[in-house]
Amino acid sequence: MTGIEDFVNTGFTPVSDAISAIIFYPLTAFGLSVPIVVIWLIAAGIIFTVYFGAPQIRHIPLALKIVRGKFTRGDEPGEVTHFQALTSAVSGTVGLGNIAGVGVAVSLGGPGATFWMVVAGLISMCTKFVECTLGVKYREIHEDGSVTGGPFRYLRVAFGRFGDSVPARLLSKFLVGFFAAAILLFGMGGGNMFQANQTFAQVRNVTGGADGLFGSTFATLLFGLALAALVGVVILGGIKSIGAVTSRLVPAMAIFYVLSCLLVLAINVGQIPEAIGSIFGGAFSPEGVSGGVLGALVIGFQRAAFSNEAGIGSAPIAHSAVRTERPVTEGFVAMLEPFIDTVVICTMTALTIIIANPASYVAARQEVAETGATTADGVVLTSDAFAEVATWYPYLLAFAVILFAYSTLVTWSYYSLKAWTTLFGRSRLSENIFKVGYLFFTVLGTLVTLTAVLNFADAMLFACAFVNIIGLYLLMPVVKSEVRGFLDDLKSGRLQEVENPQSLIHPGESKDH
Repeated sequence: MTGIEDFVNTGFTPVSDAISAIIFYPLTAFGLSVPIVVIWLIAAGIIFTVYFGAPQIRHIPLALKIVRGKFTRGDEPGEVTHFQALTSAVSGTVGLGNIAGVGVAVSLGGPGATFWMVVAGLISMCTKFVECTLGVKYREIHEDGSVTGGPFRYLRVAFGRFGDSVPARLLSKFLVGFFAAAILLFGMGGGNMFQANQTFAQVRNVTGGADGLFGSTFATLLFGLALAALVGVVILGGIKSIGAVTSRLVPAMAIFYVLSCLLVLAINVGQIPEAIGSIFGGAFSPEGVSGGVLGALVIGFQRAAFSNEAGIGSAPIAHSAVRTERPVTEGFVAMLEPFIDTVVICTMTALTIIIANPASYVAARQEVAETGATTADGVVLTSDAFAEVATWYPYLLAFAVILFAYSTLVTWSYYSLKAWTTLFGRSRLSENIFKVGYLFFTVLGTLVTLTAVLNFADAMLFACAFVNIIGLYLLMPVVKSEVRGFLDDLKSGRLQEVENPQSLIHPGESKDH
């Protein structure tokens, strides 16, 4: 397999480099470079926050009521509950970025980068609010009750405002088709192969490495087939099956990981005030290896944008399957996603690194200062921090990584499937062909590391942001109208809370079932 891997990487590298250079084109100021796509994402979050009056601050209590099913009847259209839609979307974003990505942020931007990650996470909550409201607003409910929504539907409406001329219609079709193709390519590569590859790498690492249990190609193949089987069992059931699994797996893995971080912090409780002080101090420090306050801000914003995917257009695909007749209710629920992903989990990781193993990230920052490196091994930094508690603790980290990667695998199968049916049509044969292909790439991901292909897929994901956010800007007034109508109904009493909410269980089931 090594020969195939080398052949593909060598041949695909020029393509990958060319596309990445366009998508991640940097703007440079004050000696710092930041990809224009990150500026695009953060600017959107700020604009939406101002336009909608900061709903991520004013309406969090309302969002928590909705996710518990307080305003949803059992007979409303859709496939999954608010809670299941939220956990399905969170499972697609909570992953290695929350572990490795935070380590990179702290090593490049110092503790102060954590502060700006949180700020960016709070801002991006409003972007998720807008795109997920639209995802439900323009969804299509098929005869069998299944749902197709998200950008594949609302972008057509948005770009329809270009006009009815032939060039305008062609441009609209091209942009929607490009978006679907980009989501599909990332789903097969970054959402599938990369997650499978990193899952296997963690398992092999804790079982003796190349000379251990999974050192042979045959053992690797068996692992890949087993992982594909576990993924297949879930994805063959569609979004209902995915929602049922993620509604249990995501809370469990998030609680497990946060408790692990809290254990590290409890053992080092005396250092917490100093760590928090370094986060706030570093956020506004005029000095630092990456440019002081500007460096910390850029690194923090960049890692947050890469972590929670707000504005990318992926999350509305899962959120659009929710059971509701009021699209804005899912917008409110979706605001919780960046909060969980970036504000809670990323902050826990950062505090763990800063407190438990400061020498490790200080050394990484020194290396950045001396060599000008722009990357760092974030997984190692996080693992070293856990190892300070006990030598066996990295095994628990490996377990967390496996859970994160598995949940990402099953969720991105759904995102990719919707992109596939947008491009190639919706039929049982078409969907089965996709699912077989997706599982094949899962096995392939454990066998080879197609670096250039994965880099290309990563670039494709963020290419979606340029297309998606244009559509969000065009449809902002629609979202404002939905918000106004829902809040007016609440205020007037026309909308009442449901006495026995069932949002945390499968739709159609009762609590006595």
